[in-house]
Amino acid sequence: MTRPLDIVIFGLSLSSSWGNGHATTYRALLRGLAAEGHRVLFLERDVPWYAEHRDLPDPDFCEFALYGSLDDLGQWRERIARADAVIVGSYVPDSILLLDRLADQVPGRLVFYDIDTPVTLAALKTDSAEYIARRQLPEIDLYLSFAGGAALEQLRGFGARKAAPFYCSVDPERYAPVDTDLRWDLGYLGTYSDDRQPGLKALLLEPARRLPECRFVVAGSQYPDDIDWPLNVERIDHLPPPDHAAFYNAQRFTLNLTRAAMRSVGHSPSVRLFEAAACGTAILSDRWPGIEEVLAPGEAITIVDTPDDIAAALQMPENRRERMARAARDSVLGHHTGRARARQLAAMVRDLPVRTEVPA
Repeated sequence: MTRPLDIVIFGLSLSSSWGNGHATTYRALLRGLAAEGHRVLFLERDVPWYAEHRDLPDPDFCEFALYGSLDDLGQWRERIARADAVIVGSYVPDSILLLDRLADQVPGRLVFYDIDTPVTLAALKTDSAEYIARRQLPEIDLYLSFAGGAALEQLRGFGARKAAPFYCSVDPERYAPVDTDLRWDLGYLGTYSDDRQPGLKALLLEPARRLPECRFVVAGSQYPDDIDWPLNVERIDHLPPPDHAAFYNAQRFTLNLTRAAMRSVGHSPSVRLFEAAACGTAILSDRWPGIEEVLAPGEAITIVDTPDDIAAALQMPENRRERMARAARDSVLGHHTGRARARQLAAMVRDLPVRTEVPA
């Protein structure tokens, strides 16, 4: 019988989903790892902007601890040294220094989990990424990439020795169909982003102005006060993860918008895509390379480029909308759950070099 793994993860946030998509990504993965019997210690930097918005301060599926600075990590030195793998996620504060220290402490077992690969690739061209330096890529034993396809070749070109696609995932126990009234014809869930805003304007705000008889909703934090919201667009400032399933189920369609860097690189499905699909909500998405490898256009998802495409999609016959939603749910539950991703991670960790001694 294969023994359970002991993994240490440094991540941007597990305790707070406010203003970031990392928390829900980690939660699905760690719940999957727990279900598979693995032991995980998640270490999160204690920062005030997440401290004010903690919606999961005491997770029951892993060991969780906050630290104030890298100097506080000594209390976990032995645990880190003996772990089967030590994973550092993108955007962890002071992670360049952290990676340098870990490269000496955990040779053969250092993993980088890049939840922002397209953004990282653009920064690596000038070696200006704030959470990883180009010189560090050859020192990382396994580079887990949010993006697949051509992104993996680019990472190898920058010096990554072993780069593998590792998409986000969904927890099907928390994202599932629920019996609720349909309140909105089209909705969107996402934190404000400058490079997503043109897509939101073209594919939700403009259709809302053209279709005053339809109901729309945008949920997410950090939107500027000067946005001109049409009267038929409801705003929800922050939607905690426990409310996501009900939110998706109250929409006839949900809109998936992709950041510019991720559209350019492609092969970068967002966690929102998987969450909506698991809830059985029909999805309208902007266009990006590789989407067909996740959900089949025309069968499990509808690609939209213009406000006219949105208007046409909203007139879709109800039986076709329901078929599309079921196909998306079946695809995601078959390939993109947290437990499926946990098995994938465990297999890759077990392929890492076997250590012969524990570093001092």
